[in-house]
Amino acid sequence: MQSSPAAQPVDVDVLVVGAGQAGLSAAYHLRRRGFVPLGLDGLPSAGPDDGASPGDQRTFVVLDGAPAPGGAWQFRWPSLTMAQTHAVHDLPGLALDPGDPRESASTAVGRYFGAYEQLNDLRVLRPVGVREVRDDPGSGALLVEATTPDGPVTWRARTLVNATGTWTKPFWPWYPGRETFAGRQLHTHDFGAAEDFAGRRVVVVGGGASATQFLLQIAPHAASTTWVTRREPVWVGGPFDEDRGRDAVALVDERTRAGLAPESVVSVTGLPLTPVYEAGIASGVLRRLPMFSRVVPDGVAWDPGVRPDAVTHQGADVILWATGFRAALDHLGPLGLRGPGGGIVMDGPTVVADPRVQLVGYGPSASTIGANRAGREAVRSVLRVLDGAASVVPRGLVAPVEPSGPVVPGPA
Repeated sequence: MQSSPAAQPVDVDVLVVGAGQAGLSAAYHLRRRGFVPLGLDGLPSAGPDDGASPGDQRTFVVLDGAPAPGGAWQFRWPSLTMAQTHAVHDLPGLALDPGDPRESASTAVGRYFGAYEQLNDLRVLRPVGVREVRDDPGSGALLVEATTPDGPVTWRARTLVNATGTWTKPFWPWYPGRETFAGRQLHTHDFGAAEDFAGRRVVVVGGGASATQFLLQIAPHAASTTWVTRREPVWVGGPFDEDRGRDAVALVDERTRAGLAPESVVSVTGLPLTPVYEAGIASGVLRRLPMFSRVVPDGVAWDPGVRPDAVTHQGADVILWATGFRAALDHLGPLGLRGPGGGIVMDGPTVVADPRVQLVGYGPSASTIGANRAGREAVRSVLRVLDGAASVVPRGLVAPVEPSGPVVPGPA
């Protein structure tokens, strides 16, 4: 990349932030609608680009904070294979070759996303980190301030499609005494290989698919594993097909329309009762215990009567917090989008208080099955804004919502 820190803002009709499933889907549908990707022409003092000049056509730029194609998948632990993932749905217009089910998902999905970018000539700019999005009162557009390898760049975008996902914002729940633990504390974000836990006493916290996969991988190497969750896990038989996926997305959508903080799609789907999980239950590895009451220097502890077996202490060398992620939206803070319910009032992918902003990969579209549809719907909303059919609601005027109540610490 070549850029000039002192240059004026680069004007663009649509800025897409993030090149995971949702961001690529949105970029694809922009292309289908005749928008031209600027690529390097979207940088001040950039070198020549290979594409045709946009002329009077509408333009877009895709920014990605990652060093390579693959979205958050490129950062997943190497032992996560394609066979172990929840379904990775095809991007629009290009089927995903299932390939070897034993291949690392980070490798397979990264290769697929990279091929998709090339096929559709999306000209993603990376690595670019977006620092802040704010109003430009003089133009009615959004000023998007970012850092590139060659210095800061500001874009002036008429609309924004935000697809920053959650991977960069791991959630660490607080429990009494957590800071006193003498062992090692890790998050899903930091997991490397099961062999790293050889001979260790490991407590895995979390009720999702990541926690169960970690337990099954770690158990053959660790001295012991203990699984704790705040809620009893729900095991669901049968295939996770598109109908079940749509039902799950609809439940999460209800929360975002009410302005409540979204729950993960996985939290409403339950855990698939596969033969592998059935074996884990039978062996005792997937024996769930209620959430501990506190962390102590040498492990975790329960208040008397909490555990059915009356045990009150479990020694541990490692606590692995498989407790999920939160939406990475700090850069949107200056726009004041959050409502009194703790979330952002949404109508599909559109932010009700500011229709210039589309959130994809947020709430109901934070899954591969929801991301594709959100990308398409976001582009439809973008067109309404650019054609003058949607207007911005003054900041602070959001749909009334009921308070969401106190946040209860702990994993879903």
